[in-house]
Amino acid sequence: MTEFSVVEKRARERVGGVDALESRLIRPEPPESLAMIGDDRYLSVMNRRIFRAGLTHRLVDARWPAFEIAFADFNVDTVAAFDDTDLQRLARDEALIRHRKKIFAVRDNAIAMQAIIAEFGSFGVWLADWAEDETVELWLELRTRFTQLGGNSAPAFLRMCGKDTFLLTNWVVRALDEWGVYRGRTSSRAALMQIQRVFDTWHQESERPLCQLSQILALSID
Repeated sequence: MTEFSVVEKRARERVGGVDALESRLIRPEPPESLAMIGDDRYLSVMNRRIFRAGLTHRLVDARWPAFEIAFADFNVDTVAAFDDTDLQRLARDEALIRHRKKIFAVRDNAIAMQAIIAEFGSFGVWLADWAEDETVELWLELRTRFTQLGGNSAPAFLRMCGKDTFLLTNWVVRALDEWGVYRGRTSSRAALMQIQRVFDTWHQESERPLCQLSQILALSID
């Protein structure tokens, strides 16, 4: 398999050197920080990601203060108790983004989050406990437990809240192909597990977090 040092060298050359590359890279939050984030913030970020899917991020972010008000600052217990009448009213609210399925998903996700909180004490504690080599399992668990977190939404949510994860953007998938480490579809569990092994190997070799590995991959190709 191609050594990641070769991939990184190409990325440095493309962006203008070591400093230029490093300035573009993000850094994940440590587990202890993730564990301290409030459940309401996780519920807010999760559903902001859901509304961003298929829409301009700037549009969703501009409307999000209105969502915070409409959904009681995303207090998990309060949102879980919303009834259908509440949600139907919000689905007609012009201050929000009037997408009925996603509006109803906010309550579904609050209820799902309640179950995790009841078992682990907080969503942040549950999230912080997932190791880097279980990233794909975490994606699949999020897709199973929560509504509207299919496709790239689960890893994008993790990236938004600071949990280390790689992303499978079009650029990353192309780079995996061009470097000869993975070629083919990326939707099946078996495919995702194979890609996870590639990232695990590079993570051990480079000691870089997964988020930086996928960024550097994307920057390594034309």
